[in-house]
Amino acid sequence: MERRNNKISEEVSPFPGHRSYSIADIIAAGGATAFANKMGKSPESIGSRLKALPKDAFLTEEEASEAIKMLSEGK
Repeated sequence: MERRNNKISEEVSPFPGHRSYSIADIIAAGGATAFANKMGKSPESIGSRLKALPKDAFLTEEEASEAIKMLSEGK
């Protein structure tokens, strides 16, 4: 039987355009805030990005309660 390399390369990502980073990568950057700054992300932009999402991108209170109940039951 042929052995295969199961490591996912950056070219064959299940999430095109997105790369995952290890905890070691984040620590090496100087922590979560420093890492985010190096990635060009900032807390100030979160609000405007959330406002740009369509209404149906968010759970209703009923949906959120149901999801939390399902998660609690699955513990």
